[in-house]
Amino acid sequence: MEVVYFAGGCLWGVQAFIKTLPGVTFTEAGRANGASNTLENKYDGYAECVKTEFDSNVVTIKELMDYFFEIIDPYSINQQGDDVGEKYRTGVYSEDHKHLEEARVFINERNDCNRIVVEVVPLTNYVRSAEEHQDRLTKCPSDYCHIPTEILNKYKN
Repeated sequence: MEVVYFAGGCLWGVQAFIKTLPGVTFTEAGRANGASNTLENKYDGYAECVKTEFDSNVVTIKELMDYFFEIIDPYSINQQGDDVGEKYRTGVYSEDHKHLEEARVFINERNDCNRIVVEVVPLTNYVRSAEEHQDRLTKCPSDYCHIPTEILNKYKN
């Protein structure tokens, strides 16, 4: 299994969507690339993200990027839907430089690449979110999500 981290606004919807994708074996709500490694400062520079374990024999980074771009506005800085702030920025993070290179190639091959503001950088740190945020939309389906329900359910079996 390989691991990549996707930040696409509020992590509740991102996790609900990503966990339905082919080849994804595990997801976890968390925060990436903040200023510290402690939960008490979890909002200090962090991006809400979803740790995504996947089987690269089933799904590639390019395919995951295709899916990811279905649920984000790649031109918006620090905002997705009604969620505004640095923690809602879009990004792809990994400790594997090959993942980052594949994500950059995906973006650079798009006709609109010069407008895309999705950060693609190495994972510097990660903090797991509290249990109340894990699979939140499964537990509380009426909670707010910036991703339309028809997209959230698009790949469910």
